[in-house]
Amino acid sequence: MAEGTRDERFLYMISCFRPRLKQIIQAQPVLDQLPSLSAEDKDRVRAAALQRGAAAGAEELLRAVERGPRGCGWIREFLQALERGGCSLAACYANPSLSQLPSPAEEAEHDLCVHLVQLLHGTLVDRMRAVQVAEKCLQMGIFQDEDVDRIQTVTDNRGNRDGARELLSRIVQKKDWFSSFLIALRETQHEDLADDLSGNTGESKQNGMEQTTNEETEVTSQPGNVIEENLKQEENVDDSFSSESSLLETSIEKNSVVSESDVSIGDGGVSNSNENLEQSSTTSDSDEDEVERRASPEPDLTLRDYQMEVAKPALNGENIIICLPTGSGKTRVAVYITKDHLDKKKRASEPGKVIVLVNKVPLVEQHLKTEFSPFLKRWYQVIGLSGDSQLKISFPEVVRRNDVIISTAQILENSLLNASKEDEESVHLSDFSLIIIDECHHTQKEGVYNNIMRRYLKEKMKNRKLAKENKPLIPQPQILGLTASPGVGGATSYSKAEEHILKICANLDACRIMTVEEHASQLKNQVKEPSKKTVIADDKKRDPFKEKITEIMTEIQNYCQLHPKTEFGTQTYEQWVIREEKRAAKAEKRRERVCAEHLKKYNDALQINDTIRMVDAYNLLNNFYKEEKSKKTVRSDDDDDDKPAVSKQDETDEFLIGLFHAKKKQLKELTRKPENENEKLMKLRNTLMEEFTKTEEPRGIVFTKTRLSAFALFQWIKDNPKFEEVGIKAHYLIGSGHKSEMKPMTQNEQREVIDKFRCGNVNLLIATTVAEEGLDIKECNIVIRYGLVTNEIAMVQARGRARADESTYALVVSSDSGAVERESVNIYREKMMYKAIQRVQKMPQEEYLNKIHNFQLQSIVEKQMKVMRDQRKTYKKNPSLIKFLCKNCSKSICSGEDIQVIEDMHHVSVKKDFQSLYHIRENKALQDKHADNQTNGEIICKDCGQAWGNMMVHRGLDLPCLKIRNFVVVFADKKTTNDIFKKWGDLPIRFPSFDYASHCPSSDED
Repeated sequence: MAEGTRDERFLYMISCFRPRLKQIIQAQPVLDQLPSLSAEDKDRVRAAALQRGAAAGAEELLRAVERGPRGCGWIREFLQALERGGCSLAACYANPSLSQLPSPAEEAEHDLCVHLVQLLHGTLVDRMRAVQVAEKCLQMGIFQDEDVDRIQTVTDNRGNRDGARELLSRIVQKKDWFSSFLIALRETQHEDLADDLSGNTGESKQNGMEQTTNEETEVTSQPGNVIEENLKQEENVDDSFSSESSLLETSIEKNSVVSESDVSIGDGGVSNSNENLEQSSTTSDSDEDEVERRASPEPDLTLRDYQMEVAKPALNGENIIICLPTGSGKTRVAVYITKDHLDKKKRASEPGKVIVLVNKVPLVEQHLKTEFSPFLKRWYQVIGLSGDSQLKISFPEVVRRNDVIISTAQILENSLLNASKEDEESVHLSDFSLIIIDECHHTQKEGVYNNIMRRYLKEKMKNRKLAKENKPLIPQPQILGLTASPGVGGATSYSKAEEHILKICANLDACRIMTVEEHASQLKNQVKEPSKKTVIADDKKRDPFKEKITEIMTEIQNYCQLHPKTEFGTQTYEQWVIREEKRAAKAEKRRERVCAEHLKKYNDALQINDTIRMVDAYNLLNNFYKEEKSKKTVRSDDDDDDKPAVSKQDETDEFLIGLFHAKKKQLKELTRKPENENEKLMKLRNTLMEEFTKTEEPRGIVFTKTRLSAFALFQWIKDNPKFEEVGIKAHYLIGSGHKSEMKPMTQNEQREVIDKFRCGNVNLLIATTVAEEGLDIKECNIVIRYGLVTNEIAMVQARGRARADESTYALVVSSDSGAVERESVNIYREKMMYKAIQRVQKMPQEEYLNKIHNFQLQSIVEKQMKVMRDQRKTYKKNPSLIKFLCKNCSKSICSGEDIQVIEDMHHVSVKKDFQSLYHIRENKALQDKHADNQTNGEIICKDCGQAWGNMMVHRGLDLPCLKIRNFVVVFADKKTTNDIFKKWGDLPIRFPSFDYASHCPSSDED
C-alpha cells in the first residue's frame, strides 16, 4: 500500500472517530512518546489540557497530528505512542487497518459497560478505595504508572472520592477493561461492588455462590442484562449523579451524539462530521460502509428560512440587530454568522477574531457548551470566560490564543480600561473583527454594553477625521446585536417608542434592525404561543395578622412622632421610611432613625404576608429582633462567661424590642390559623395543581419578585404533601449578587439547579428575574408570574419560557394590586414596540442614518458632560477634612486621614487604637474566601451594636474593612451638609493606597 494512501486513510479514521478519540485519549503521557512532534505543538497541547481539560488537550493533539509535518513512519510512531501512553483503545480506532477496529458488537458492549459504571457511579465513588484498586489494576496491566501516579495525586490533594472519580474516568478509556476491573475489585476486598457491577445480587448472594473468573467473564459478556437488572435495583439513585460535573466525561459524551432536543432550534437534524472528506479510492466498499455507518455524528450547522432571512445583512458584513422571539434560535444564527465570518477571513488571509458578549455569568457556559463549541470546535479555537473562570493566563493572552471568545462584557470593559495604562497588558476593540452582543437591548445609558460601544463610536468618528487627512484608519469590528425585545423605554406614544428603537440602533451602530417578514408563518410554527390567563385573588376578606402589624406600626409612629400620608405595606411607604431614616441619621436624631429602620422591617413583613404565608412574615420579624438583641447585648472584653452580659440598649431600643416581645405571642397564634392565609397562595396552589395534572411530564417556572419570596414559596411547596402527590419537585433559583439581605446563590449552585431542571430531577423552578433573560431553560408547560409585573421586556422574556406544546402563561395577582392594569399596559407597549420597529424599518435610509448619527453624537456628548461633572465633584482636598460618625449612635469614629484603600476596593481604618471602639462577632453571611483577602468576623459599634463592616485578612494582617453606608459623613468645610453614601465611589474624596510596610510588624530577629 502506498504511504500517501495510508496517510489519507489514517486522517479519515481520525475524522470519523474524532468525538470518541477525544474522550479516550490522555494527551500528556502520549506526548512523552512523540519525539517528532515540535516543542511548540507540545506546549500548545499541554496548555489546552491544563486550562480546558483532557478532551481539549486530546483535540489539540489530534489537530497537531493532522497539521503535520509528517515524516516517514509517523503513523506507526503515533499508534505506538497511544499504546505506550495507556490509550490502547484509542490506538484501535486510529489504526488505518480496519482489522484493528472494534466490531460493532464489541463497541456496543464497551458503551454498555460504561453506562453501567455511570449508573453505579455514586456507589463506586463512595465505597471504592481508589489507590488500592488503581495499584491492583497496574499489576494486572490495565493501568500504567502514569495512571496510578495521577490517581494517587488527586487522592492526596482532594480526597478518596475525587481519586475514585479519576480512576473511573481513566479505566473506561482502556481496551477490554471490564472483566479485569471486576477481578481487581474482588482482589481488593470490594466484592460487594463487583457483585453490583456483575449483576451477582439477590438469590445468588443469599445462596453464597462464589463466582470464578470464568463465570465473571461470562456474566460480563452480556452487560445489557446487568444494566437492565441494576436499573430495576437503582430506580431511586441519588439525583445528584445526573448533574455531577465529574461524571465520567468519557462515556457517550454529549458532543459525540447530539440529541434531538439539542438541534430542535435552528437546524433540521444531524449529519456526519466528515461529509467534506473524500473516501480513499483504495478502501473497499464494505470498509467504507462500515466506517461511514459507525462514524459518530456531529450537528449540521444549517439555518431555517426565517433565520437565514434575518442573517443575510450580517453575512454581507453589515452591522445589524436581530430581533427574534425567545426560543426561535437567535444564538444558532449568531453561530452561523460567526463561522461564515471566520471562514471568509481565512480565505482572504485576513485576521479574524470574534468575541461574544453576555450580561450574565451562566450564559458564558451555556453558549459555549450548547452552541458555539459543538459547531465550531473542529475548525476554530473556542473558549468561555467569566469572572468565575480560574485562568492562569491574562485576558489579552486568551484573546491572542483563541478565535472565538465568549465572555461577560465586564471582562472586556476592564481590559479596555487598562489600555490607557502603559504598564498593563490590554486589548483594543480593533483586536476583534466581529463583536456579538447578546440581550443587546441593555446597550443604553450607563450599562457596560454601552460603555464598550461608546468607544467604538468614538473610533468611528476619529476614522472620519483620519479619512479626510488621508491617514490610516483604525480597524473596526462588525457589530451584531441579538434581542427578543428591545422594549420602548417607558414610552407613552408611538413617536417616543420609535425614538427608543432608534437610540438602541444608534448605540449599536446598526444599519438596520431585522425581524422576520417573508417567512413569518414558519417562525410562528417554530415558536409556540402559550395560552394566557389571569388568575385574580379577592383581597376583600379580613386579615387579622395584617391588622396586628399595622397596630404595632401605628404605636411606633406615635412614639417617634412620624406621621406618613401613605398606606402601610406599600412600596410608597417603604420609600418614605427609607427617606426618613436617612434624614434622621444625617440630623443625628437617633430615635427617629431607629424607629424608621424598624418600621421598614414591619413594612417588609406586611409585603411578605401579602405574597406568601403569615409564618414567613412572622419569621422575618422574629429573626430581626433576635439579631437586634444579640447586637445590643455583648460580652465583656475579657470573655469571662461567668460575667453577666453588658446591655447596650437605650430607651428607644428597649421600647422597640419590648413592643415586639409583648405582641409576639399574639402574632404567632395568628400564623396557626389557616383560614387567615392569603388568597393569592390558594390561587397559586390551584393553578399549579391544575397544570401539573394536565400533562405526563410537566415543567414549570414561577417568577416572583424577591429572593426571600422565592425561598419561602419553595419552603411552602416542600411543606405541603399535596404537591408531592401530583409529582411536583421544586427548587428555587435566585441571583448571585450580594445586594440582598438573603444569601445569594453561587454560580455553581445555579448551574446545578438548572441542570437538574433540564434532566427532570426538578420540574418546578421558583425564580427571581435571574431566569427571565437568556438562560436556555428547557421548554415549560406552565409559566406563572406570581404578583410580579414589571416592564414589557420582562413580560416577553418570561412568556417566551413557555415553549412546550399547549403551554400556559398565567398571571396570579390580587384584585386591588394594580397588577392587572400594569400587565395591560405592557401588552399595549409590546404592540407599540413592534409597530415602532416597523416604522423604523420603513424609514428612508438617508433619514434613518442621519437620525442615528445625531443620537450617537448626543450619547458621546452626554458621557463627556457626566465625566466633567464627576471630576468637579472629586475634591483634591485633604481627606482629613471629613470625619465619620456611627449611623446609629452618632459617635465619632475616625477621620478621612485614617482611611486607606487596598486594591482600589477595600477601605480600611488604620487609626491607632481603633480596635477599642468596636466588638467583633461571628459573621453570619460569611462568603467564599478570595485570594489573600478573607472576611472574618463582623465589626459592630461597642456602644450601640450598629454594624460597621468586617474584619479582613490582607497578606497576614487583620484589618477592619468599613462599609460607608453604615456611617454619616461630616464635612469640615461646612459647604457640604452631612450625608450618607451607598458606596465609597460616591464620596467626592479619594483616599491613599494601603501602606503595607508601615503596618507590617517586623523585628531584627525575624
